[in-house]
Amino acid sequence: MARRAGPPHMRPMAGKLEGSCRGAQLLAALPLASGCGGAQSALAPAGPAAERIAGLFWASAAFFGLVWLAVVALALYAAHRRGTPLSGRNAHRLIVLAGAVFPTVVITGYLAYGLSLIPPLVAQAPEGSLRVLVAGERWWWRVRYLPPDGPGVDLANEIRLPVGEPVEFLLESPNVIHSFWIPSLGGKVDMIPGRVNRLTLVANRTGVFRGACAEYCGASHALMNFSVVVEERAAFDRWLASQASPAREPAGPQAARGREVFLANGCGACHAVRGTAADGTVGPDLTHVGGRRGIGADVLPNDPASLVRWIERTPAVKPEVHMPAYAMLPRADLEALAAYLGGLE
Repeated sequence: MARRAGPPHMRPMAGKLEGSCRGAQLLAALPLASGCGGAQSALAPAGPAAERIAGLFWASAAFFGLVWLAVVALALYAAHRRGTPLSGRNAHRLIVLAGAVFPTVVITGYLAYGLSLIPPLVAQAPEGSLRVLVAGERWWWRVRYLPPDGPGVDLANEIRLPVGEPVEFLLESPNVIHSFWIPSLGGKVDMIPGRVNRLTLVANRTGVFRGACAEYCGASHALMNFSVVVEERAAFDRWLASQASPAREPAGPQAARGREVFLANGCGACHAVRGTAADGTVGPDLTHVGGRRGIGADVLPNDPASLVRWIERTPAVKPEVHMPAYAMLPRADLEALAAYLGGLE
């Protein structure tokens, strides 16, 4: 059924309303442009590898945009052309040149440009560079620093890097395939069970960035993130030295009570807190968990209320996580646990 245009006196108003709706749609689409920036954007590079990848994206967008414009221009020309049709010889020449020679030359050049970017992206780190072992767990990140002049340092779900220096990541998985990706610093690399893959990254500016798992790995795949803090070398050295130290003593009676609750309820069977009897290796190392930016692989902010929520209802916050919920504990014990863990900085 044809749509009625409405009374004549209403048509100008309808046109104004339609124009307003289109304007509102354009305004609503503007926030989408913010996806090109931020702490987890491949188009806001903070390292040479990410700059090459972003350059390839913009080159691709420009190239294929020109191709689209050329195709549209030819289509419009053909649709509106008047006069004598092309001869068979000219038509054949057009097909050969525009349909075979031109695409072959252009695509070959484009492919050569893309392949030329690969060697720098897979280059090995220089001898003596900082090495970081990262294992993709379900669903969090086990991190172990392997400095060339000291013992390893264990932590989880947070990575810190010295600015301007190459860092070699050793990537593995004890369970399923994950993919390690820090979009602002470089490309993604799969973490495959039984194999150690290597990735060298350099951050050329300080800041806080965000990493993620880029390979679907199960129920909480989308809740498997981590923070990346890039800082000056002196600040990084101080941080790494503090991470190597044992856990600090509880500050105050509530935190001391929280340590007792932690040890009495079997938390030390899965988690390690260096300097205490807790020496578990199943879950994340919690020696300095209070100093991390987030908890649960950046699912929640690191504050007392979030710690209580995480301990009390862990599977509800992160489905199918291996940690059980401790909702059976009294509220006072949960708050004491949060005070103890929050004080482990």
